[in-house]
Amino acid sequence: MKKEKFVYNPKSLTFEKYRASTSQKLAKVGRFFVVVGLVAAGMVYAIFEFLPSPKEQALMREVEQMKIKYASIGEQLDVMSKVLDNIQERDANVHRMVFGMDPIDEDVWNSGVGGHIQYGELTHYKNSGDLLVQTLERADKLRRQMTVQSRSLDSLESMAGEKESFLNSVPSIKPVRSDLLKRKIRHLSGYGMRIHPVHKIPKMHYGLDFTAPPGTPVRVSGDGKVVRVRKDKSGYGNNITIDHGYGYKTLYAHLKDINVREGEKVKKGEEIGTVGNSGTSTAPHLHYEVRFKGSPVDPIHYCMDGLTPEQYEEMVKMASEANKSFD
Repeated sequence: MKKEKFVYNPKSLTFEKYRASTSQKLAKVGRFFVVVGLVAAGMVYAIFEFLPSPKEQALMREVEQMKIKYASIGEQLDVMSKVLDNIQERDANVHRMVFGMDPIDEDVWNSGVGGHIQYGELTHYKNSGDLLVQTLERADKLRRQMTVQSRSLDSLESMAGEKESFLNSVPSIKPVRSDLLKRKIRHLSGYGMRIHPVHKIPKMHYGLDFTAPPGTPVRVSGDGKVVRVRKDKSGYGNNITIDHGYGYKTLYAHLKDINVREGEKVKKGEEIGTVGNSGTSTAPHLHYEVRFKGSPVDPIHYCMDGLTPEQYEEMVKMASEANKSFD
């Protein structure tokens, strides 16, 4: 049985049955629905928060797997970074020791690219944002370092090619093979003041005289270009001048045969003529000169092939002794 409510009426001095107004009834109904709504919302929140749906559970498992995979990628990036650092260190050693140049600047190598700003929108992902940003930042740094290293290797390759060209061009071998010489290399007539064989007076001798049988092959001592071919009756006789670049030129004189022509390019060790006795010469031999930037230099310092350090030192000593030249 529904309880009835009575209120005291001061005007009539009696208790009267309470009758709620329409607005009060509506307010009561509104409060009821608010409470019901709040309870329902709380239940829905609890269900979604603590009791995820099968689809949400699958997504959560997928996120966890992605975290594991990204962690694995991070480890691989660490390994790649260490390998690249090792390559960069070796690159620096080559720059310093071989070419005497400064390697990649450390600040350039280790500088960042502002990844958090670049990938700011990913930080809003609560479960994976930080991991994604960190992985992408490391990948960006590694990619940038690879680009820097690639350019450095391009530079090394270019310098190595230039170095190879330089080493091949600078005179560095004897123009007559040691096994074809008539006398041992240590008995050659060297650079310096010598008694002229014809005039019998001291005269500056600007080359090395290699005695060998007529027709013995004469080889060019470095890569270069034939810039002068002469067949004189006196002086150097039949002679060839080779321009090796880098300031170096060589002269091959008193030849019997000449096998090259002016303008022809030649390679180190290539036969360019044969030993003869042409011009002002007292015996078959090759007169060999090396000139650097237009000035004669001692060719003995450019005849290192096939000699031990001890043999080279002995050869220099013998060639420096005053004796008679053959031209």
